[in-house]
Amino acid sequence: MKRETFIVLLFLFLLAACSKEEKTALPLPPVVSSFAKGADVSWLTEMESSGRLFFTADGGAAECLSLLKGLGMNAIRLRVWVNPADGWCSITDVVTKARRAHQLGLQLLIDFHYSDSWADPGKQTKPKAWQPLSFAELKEAVATHTREVLLALQAEKITPRWVQVGNETGNGMLWPDGRADTDMQRYAKLNNAGYDAVKAVFPDAKVVIHLQNGNDNNLFRWLFDGLQAHGARWDVIGLSLYPSPDNWQTMNAACLYNMNDMIARYQKEVMICEVGMSWDAPDASYSFLHDLLQKAQAIAGHKCLGLFYWEPQSYNWQQYSKGAFTLSGRPTHALDAFR
Repeated sequence: MKRETFIVLLFLFLLAACSKEEKTALPLPPVVSSFAKGADVSWLTEMESSGRLFFTADGGAAECLSLLKGLGMNAIRLRVWVNPADGWCSITDVVTKARRAHQLGLQLLIDFHYSDSWADPGKQTKPKAWQPLSFAELKEAVATHTREVLLALQAEKITPRWVQVGNETGNGMLWPDGRADTDMQRYAKLNNAGYDAVKAVFPDAKVVIHLQNGNDNNLFRWLFDGLQAHGARWDVIGLSLYPSPDNWQTMNAACLYNMNDMIARYQKEVMICEVGMSWDAPDASYSFLHDLLQKAQAIAGHKCLGLFYWEPQSYNWQQYSKGAFTLSGRPTHALDAFR
């Protein structure tokens, strides 16, 4: 056999062998979803400092963020307070938790409360240091605080994917100046001060306006119609949803209706920023979460960006009962919905 003929035959043999091996041994790469399945764990460092420990379902000791990641979570939400009395949820504390999440490859949602403590539907209290400020000074304080926190993250090479400008602001924030039912225009201006500050540090981060009662379409239409009329800027509409074991089906259906309406009405994406249910109703909680996750991910055009459980690791911490861990520090069946 001539040398040239041998080389050609050898080449064809090797080509056929490689083709056969590729067909039988090389699987297609998995499809990676960008949908956020996460948790707000803002209490974590405070819990750890008090000696709280965390365990897998079968009792093995575990670091909390790694445990949640193993349960299927890919994102973490952290709240920020301006000058908290005890230091928890301060800039330093937030950066500490964000660094841990970043090292595990978890995406990050930052939640500005613009208060020294809790901001929610019942209270939107100005930080003590901001109370004497004029409205112009208050807008600058919002911008300065927002930049300060985000620049601290940037210095650690941590980039949040989403940033909330306010927490559960169904009636505005920084009362009385930014109370929506008395001065929607001022609320819009305070919101824009935060929005512009976010974009100045992280232009690609998506800014969220987050409301309570994600099943209340009238509330959402009222607030976002008002904000839109006054030139407010936002990228994502955030929702909270806290059903009970006996009404979650109705609330999930209403939440889905509301999300679809927000997408159509304002041409914006949505995100479920907080959910929770009694820790001692794990089967109902699993059904609630599984159903809501399925509904959220099925929204046309992938317009729902994710879902976050609020403080699932809090086993009766500060008398909070809507976590998803047992009293012995183990995840309940509810969190299997994230797998």
